[in-house]
Amino acid sequence: MDVLFDGLADAIGLLVSGDQDSWSIMMLTLRVSLTATAIALLVGLPLGAALALARFPGRRVVLAAANTGMGMPPVVVGLFVTVLLWRSGPLGGLGLLYTPAAMVVAQAAIATPIVVALVTAALQQVDPDFRVQMQGLGATATRAFAALLNEARLPLLAAAMAAFGAVVSEVGAAQMVGGNLAGQTRVLTTAAVLATSRGQFSLAIAFGLILLMIAFGVNLALTLLQQRRTVPR
Repeated sequence: MDVLFDGLADAIGLLVSGDQDSWSIMMLTLRVSLTATAIALLVGLPLGAALALARFPGRRVVLAAANTGMGMPPVVVGLFVTVLLWRSGPLGGLGLLYTPAAMVVAQAAIATPIVVALVTAALQQVDPDFRVQMQGLGATATRAFAALLNEARLPLLAAAMAAFGAVVSEVGAAQMVGGNLAGQTRVLTTAAVLATSRGQFSLAIAFGLILLMIAFGVNLALTLLQQRRTVPR
């Protein structure tokens, strides 16, 4: 138990002391994970809407692929992204490997199938006649689609929370494509793994607790937004 209390004390100390390295790790964690989540939402929202509302050959196969992607091991995603960005790989000329940009790419690849699958499920739960009714009331196709998204806003925000939770907590892809370089690509998960490998268990626990605080803070904000219109007045 002592090591747990030491980890808690270290976490508070890192937050209060303003240690530059620790704050740099925290800020990079937030920046990478939030950017990857935003990209996943930008890509996954229209794809999920297309799967939910359109009918085309191979639709069920694509949906099955998205559902399978929800369980894709991050280390497998990291492997594919590493091969793509390797110097001799198809995108090696971009020089992105072992940079925060590569970590964003990998995490976005992890989160996008989650968003696609959950958005599809959310929109399929809305009354199929809802868009027709909106258009019958004179709404344009764009406004009808916006109204549909608003109708499904609670599960859509849940999709955002699930996507963020998946990327902020993963370590395999971040380690592979980022390299865990001090001051450049080290995030809380890879820092915790490194501290554990060195036997610095209190520091590893401190990083883990800070990661939980960040995840809780972001999810609290999304939950408050999600529930804002559901509380009876």
